[in-house]
Amino acid sequence: MEFLTDPIKVIYEWLMLTLTSWGWAGWLSQLVINLLAIVLFITGVMVLDILLVWVERKVVARFQDRLGPNRVGPFGLFQPFPDIIKLIIKEDITPNGADKVVFNLAPILSLASVIFLWAVVPLASRIYGVDLNVALLYLVAAGSIGTLSIIMAGWASNNKYALLGAYRMVANMISYEIPMIIALLIPTILVGSMSLKLITEAQSGYWFVLVSPLGALLFIIAAIAELGRSPFDLNEGESEIVSGYHIEYTGMKFGLFYAGELLHAFTFGGFWAALFFGGWHGPWAEQYPLLGAFYFVVKAMIGYWVIMWVKYTVPRIRIDHMLAFNWKFLTPLGFILLMVTAVTHSVLRQSPAWLYVAGMFLSNMIVALITIEGLRAQARRQRISAEASSKPVVADH
Repeated sequence: MEFLTDPIKVIYEWLMLTLTSWGWAGWLSQLVINLLAIVLFITGVMVLDILLVWVERKVVARFQDRLGPNRVGPFGLFQPFPDIIKLIIKEDITPNGADKVVFNLAPILSLASVIFLWAVVPLASRIYGVDLNVALLYLVAAGSIGTLSIIMAGWASNNKYALLGAYRMVANMISYEIPMIIALLIPTILVGSMSLKLITEAQSGYWFVLVSPLGALLFIIAAIAELGRSPFDLNEGESEIVSGYHIEYTGMKFGLFYAGELLHAFTFGGFWAALFFGGWHGPWAEQYPLLGAFYFVVKAMIGYWVIMWVKYTVPRIRIDHMLAFNWKFLTPLGFILLMVTAVTHSVLRQSPAWLYVAGMFLSNMIVALITIEGLRAQARRQRISAEASSKPVVADH
């Protein structure tokens, strides 16, 4: 019964007792247990990544009225394994003139940057890696390694299309980091801490999506842009730059980039769940942490599905429109929302829970209404201007 209430503690104590009974020193036993936990966790994440390949292909097939994988295993469930074998046996090519060290290091860093993020994710009330008091700052810092891997891949490939794709993608990622950070600051203000564990625990009474729905929307838009998925997929403008920064990568090197993208999408779904949708909270989740982990995975999969929904529905937009959308609309809206959230929270934080939630939600709706009316007025002015410029000019005789 104790295993159901605190599985990590039970497993840790059993391993520690076993290793020390073999005559191992306490510090060595603890080191081995920690290393074993890291290896098992990374293995579990990579197995999940294999499953995500199947999920992605089945979902896009449904969106595009196709069957998807349906031959290898039940419902095509084993299809990712032949795909992995195919990537492994493909020829490993390094272009002439490429920087071999940087070229080979880039895909490793791309996948590692995503795995690093899982160190601070609270899977359940008693199942988590590290409780950092600056976990959200760590999220931004570890995510920037992915940006570094992209510019490394483009530069080291000795290919102008790869370099152009890397420049476009990095410009996009750096730009949308601003609204991403703003969205992360909203739960920080609500809780008074950057600890992801404390932010999740603070949502025991109500989810923060009720308090800041615009913040949740801002986060998911910035997350899709950071992922480089449609409509922000500048890294793979096939009609312009062939395949972007990883055009020269073959075999498992390309596979690492692909695996990193899929896992990154699921990871952002997990952060979306932890920041705004209660994370592991659910019926009996506090008493049974494994049940809380199940709730977290379900919520993360829903967030991942939303990201796929957008990707396979919305077409890619031009880079100038994409950057203009960020700097002229999303970033100013984010700063306004942050200030409104801070002021409203300061005024209502001593109020009853129902009044606090209602007041915060209403403030978000007011910001949304003002934004919609502003966009409508701007569209009206542009339409009038376009109609005026399209009228034929009649010359006087």
